[in-house]
Order: sequence, then structure tokens, then C-alpha cells
Amino acid sequence: MNGARALLDTLVASGVEVCFTNPGTSEMHFVAALDQVPEMRGVLTLFEGVATGAADGYGRMAGRPAATLLHLGPGLGNGLANLHNARRARTPIVNIVGDHALSHQRYDAQLQSDIATVARNVSSWIVSSTATDAVAGDAAAAVAAAAGPPGSVATLVLPADVCWTDGASPAPPAAAPGAAAVAADHVEHVAALLRDGGPAAILLGGRAGHGPALDDVARVAAGTGAKLLAETFPARLERGAGRPPVERLSYLGDFAAAQLAGLRHLVLVDAASPVSFFAYPDKPSNLVPEGCEVTVLAAGADDVAGALAALAAAVGAPPAPPRQEPARPARPTGALTADTAAQAIGALLPEHAIVSDEANTSGLFAPVHTAGAPAHDWLTLTGGAIGQGLPVAVGAAIACPDRKVLALQADGSALYTIQALWTMAREDLDVTVVVFNNRSYAVLNMELDRVGGGEPGPVARSMFDLSDPPIDFVTLAAGLGVPASRADTAESFVSHLERALDAPGPRLVEAMVPPIV
Repeated sequence: MNGARALLDTLVASGVEVCFTNPGTSEMHFVAALDQVPEMRGVLTLFEGVATGAADGYGRMAGRPAATLLHLGPGLGNGLANLHNARRARTPIVNIVGDHALSHQRYDAQLQSDIATVARNVSSWIVSSTATDAVAGDAAAAVAAAAGPPGSVATLVLPADVCWTDGASPAPPAAAPGAAAVAADHVEHVAALLRDGGPAAILLGGRAGHGPALDDVARVAAGTGAKLLAETFPARLERGAGRPPVERLSYLGDFAAAQLAGLRHLVLVDAASPVSFFAYPDKPSNLVPEGCEVTVLAAGADDVAGALAALAAAVGAPPAPPRQEPARPARPTGALTADTAAQAIGALLPEHAIVSDEANTSGLFAPVHTAGAPAHDWLTLTGGAIGQGLPVAVGAAIACPDRKVLALQADGSALYTIQALWTMAREDLDVTVVVFNNRSYAVLNMELDRVGGGEPGPVARSMFDLSDPPIDFVTLAAGLGVPASRADTAESFVSHLERALDAPGPRLVEAMVPPIV
């Protein structure tokens, strides 16, 4: 058995069932071995950023890692932005990065590079397999490292001759470390802070955004009167009718500071202390109000769910959390805007949908209009590196084939990874894509003003303008195999979106909306 076959057998035995690939010559033996291991689903992508983003979406929804197969250092580099997002989301991913054969590396061939240095930006674990009889054990260790807790990116560098050489055998799965229990006295300390009557808030992220942990943190907030907030860009937030209502921290620092104003205590649950996304002249970077004490309940390798259950008991929380009441907006009429489009989405969102949200400025109204829609999951741009929305939708659809995926996508960031549409078509994934076409990098118009850039001249304005030539997403989608239509009124958007959501398989609706900033 060669190294590639032993590697694949080990990945499957360790629970990795999907590999998002963009291979090259150095990965050919891995590709050939896919025919011998039908339990591994190979999913071809046309760009490495789609592969890594899809692995992120899969891991967020499946709760276990997918693999990527990337071609040498440049291939890893092409996928780095969405690995950055995955790192911020604490998503488990096993990167397999091909390398030149060991005997070839001393020649510094054209694609030779320092793969470990590239991987170090996003990886918690990096190993280069330098022996065929070690590759399976390295693969098992990579899966365990990725699984965490917390989830993370593990990168296995795979020289070509390690793959093609015989003498390997599969390795048994490696045990991932268990979550660390949070000390009872620390839980009691946090409970005392929340009981002391001072204004308090709980900021949740990561593993606290779904499942029993979400119910428990909402119970704690209800039992203590603390404000319940989520990170601006949560990895996965369960929301909608019947779910605990959670207010997300605003992207704009001034608004976020207003949400936090007056707090005496801020308790972090698998979340980072809030800071401004960027530095702005004469504005604070740290958004925690003066005089507010920040306390971490659980993070990293801690047992987040266990800590929240213990905290709920310690504060005498009610047995059930508050629940969002069902409510849908009316189907809108008239002009198509970001607001009326969000109303339509709230009116039509299917039950148990998964929303991959990279709508950016056009998505500002969506959380309000979908708050009472049927229960759903919301996945966001955790690391701020655009080009995530379409690939994450691919991975989520493969992880949850029985659920409709709705990708809310800004036009500018769609073009970073538009190739994801082809993978949706090839795999016949049940994804409806809404592209908000405002023909602008609208957020940058806003940011130019916020950083004090002054009144933009014609050259500066042209750097944010996507109207010359205009981009036709209906034609682009058709060329990549996805049926598409265009809407320019609220009524036509409702009609096109309803048809797309009712149809199985991928569909795209281009929503022609004006910029809101």
C-alpha cells in the first residue's frame, strides 16, 4: 500500500469524509487513490479559496473537519484568506498541501517555497510527512489537532514521493484532547458578578451560539438581567422563531460602544473582548467602556457548554430561555432596495435554512426582518476577509444536504470566489444565491469618510465603482452552470426568490439595489 492510500484510509477512519480539492502534479497519487476509497467524497473546486472556504462552511455545520487538497505553497497561499476566516471561526480543517518529492527539493524548482511559513499564519499544527511509514500516523494526528477543542486548522505537508512509495499502512484514529472543565470557584465568581446588580452583559461567540449552550447562556441572561450580545460576526448563530433572541454587536464602533455603554461587567463566553475593526482618527480602538470589568467564563480548550450549564445553575436561571416569537414581514412591493429585499427574505425564508451571509452593506436590514422567521442558522464573515460567502454555502450544503442553503452575497465580494457557482452546479447542491448588485464597493465609500479621507475626487470614487463596465451576474451564473434571473422591483424579487427557494438544486437571483451608503 502506498502512502496516499494509507493516508486516505486513515482520514476516513478518523471521521473525515469530504475533501475539497484543487490538485496539481505533486498530488496525483492522492487523487488516484480516491477511486480506491469510495468513503471519501472528493469535491473539485476551481480555485483554492473555494476549497478552503467550503471546508470552513462544512466544519461549522458538521462539527467535524473536512480536508482540503492544495497544490504546493502557491496553492496554499491562494486559499489563505478563507483559512484566515476559518481560524477566526475556530473551524476544524485538515489541510493537505502537496510538496515536491524529497529528492527534488534541493533543486529549488519553480514551485518550490517555504510551505510551513505560509501555513503558520493560519495553522495551529504543522507537520511535514517525510517518511511513507509515518504518513498515516501524521494524518491521524492532524485530524485530532484540528478537532480541538477548540477547532483549528491543521496543515499536513505531503511530499509527492511519500505518497507514491509503497510500505505504508493505515493508522488508527488519534484521540483528540477532551475539553477542560472550568473550575467551580470560577463559575461561582462569574455568578457573583452577574448577581451584584450592576449593569452587565454577556458576549457570546463560537460554541456558545448554538445548541444547548445557546439556551443556557440565554437562561443566564434572563435570570440575572444581563444584556445578551453576540460577536459582530459569529461563526454560527441559531436564530429565528423558537430560538433565544440575541443582539449582535454592531460593526460600527460608535454603535457598538453605545450597545456597551454603562456596563459594569462584561462576561465573555468563547468570544474576544470587543475592539474596533480598524483604527480611526480620534476614536478608541478598545470598545469596552471605562470602568467595565471584563471576565472570561470559558474559551479556548475550556468546556464552554459545561461552564454555561454550571453558571445557569449557580445563578438560579429559569428552566427555559426566552424564545423569539414567530413573525414574518409582509411581502414587499415597490422599489427594490436592501430593506425591501430583506423583507422578502424574511417573508420567504424556509424552515431550518442555513444562511451564509456576506451581503455586507446590503445585508444591514436582514437580521431585523428575519428575526421571527422559522428557525435557521446564520453563518457570517468571521475574519473579515471577503470572498467567503459562496464557498461557505458550498460546504454547508454538503454538510447538511437535507437543508436549504441561502447565500446572501454582495456583488464585489462575490467576484473573489465566483467559481464556487460551478462547484454548486457540479455537485447539484441545494443553494439559492442572492447577489445584491449595487455596482459598488459601498462599504469603502463609508470607510473613506470614517477614516477622515476627505471628500473623494474622481479617481478615488472610481476605486469603489463597479459600474463601468457593469457586471452581469445572470450571464456569469449561466456560464458556470447555475440557472439565474434578475430582479429590479420588490415584486419581481419576491417572485424570483420564491421560485428559486422552491426549486431543488442551485439557483441565483441578481437583486439590482441602490447602495445604502
